[in-house]
Amino acid sequence: MAWPVQFLFRGLRTVGLVLLYYVFSIGITFYNKWLMKGFHYPLFMTLVHLGVNFCLSALARRAMQCWTGKPRIILTWEDYLRKVAPTALATALDIGLSNWSFLFITISLYTMTKSSAVLFILFFSLVFKLEEPNPFLILVVLLISSGLFMFTFESTQFNMEGFIMVLLASFIGGIRWTLTQVLMQKAELGLQNPIDTMYHLQPLMFLGLFPLFLYNEALSLSASEKLFRVTELSPLLYSLMTLSAGGTLAFGLGFSEFLLVSKTSSLTLSISGIFKEVCTLLLAASLMGDRMSKLNWLGFAVCLCGISLHVGLKTYYSKNKVPSIRQLSSKGSELQLPLLRQNGDKCEDSAADDYDDEEEEQEISLH
Repeated sequence: MAWPVQFLFRGLRTVGLVLLYYVFSIGITFYNKWLMKGFHYPLFMTLVHLGVNFCLSALARRAMQCWTGKPRIILTWEDYLRKVAPTALATALDIGLSNWSFLFITISLYTMTKSSAVLFILFFSLVFKLEEPNPFLILVVLLISSGLFMFTFESTQFNMEGFIMVLLASFIGGIRWTLTQVLMQKAELGLQNPIDTMYHLQPLMFLGLFPLFLYNEALSLSASEKLFRVTELSPLLYSLMTLSAGGTLAFGLGFSEFLLVSKTSSLTLSISGIFKEVCTLLLAASLMGDRMSKLNWLGFAVCLCGISLHVGLKTYYSKNKVPSIRQLSSKGSELQLPLLRQNGDKCEDSAADDYDDEEEEQEISLH
């Protein structure tokens, strides 16, 4: 009886973790879209989210330090500015443009266009020699590209300005996740834990996005009654609470991904991410009134096939080659991308390094 009970417990735990990931991932998408209907300052919203993320990651690091009794990594200024700054700038632009696009496009168009990030990630992974050339990658590119074309072709709710923003965000996202992969693979930096990575990225992300905010939103926001020209305290508190809630959702998304990978595997997160896209479009159609034709749905299905093929290929090749962080750091510039793999029954001493690598690889596969 012990084995069926244990199997049932693991199944229920996996379902619970997947649902938690769905709540944060889908929740922040709809939340940002809802907020942008009445608060037309996406860059300021992103800055607030970064501040909340920094505070929560600092608290998480303190809790981890008290729990383990070991001090957390703090980079030197030289490493921080030379090695973390490019990743932080790319991340800030990716998130900022993504949030900005909600002023113009629907959730369905955003979800579909953002899926094209896989193409740019593959491209930059090949450029940085993180991904080995594979003939099947051509099929992946063709499926995702053709699916995106069919989804946007003669779309009744298509907006060129918002589409270009999301496409540009996907392109920058390819740079972002490739640089993040390299950053976390450098064992000497000690940023394998995503909480430590988030903690070090947020300040530079804030500084990188702040000039764009000053140029585009600062003047109009200073004259807005949403924050600086309020006549009563309650509207100000409401605006600050709603903005902070988005930052909490963003932090919860990263934490739920980390928890799901650590307790199951990155393959579970990959498959969950594919079904999450389907759930997002169905909810957008039913709750937000997004209109999609049969050709749009067909394009989305073709794009999902391309993403599924990409995940399947990584799962297949992971059986033959699974480099570790120490192996990667010893190869210098010849870094190889850690492939998807099951956690299995491993000793606890090596589990932390393994699932941190898995999580970052998974983020590259999904965003």
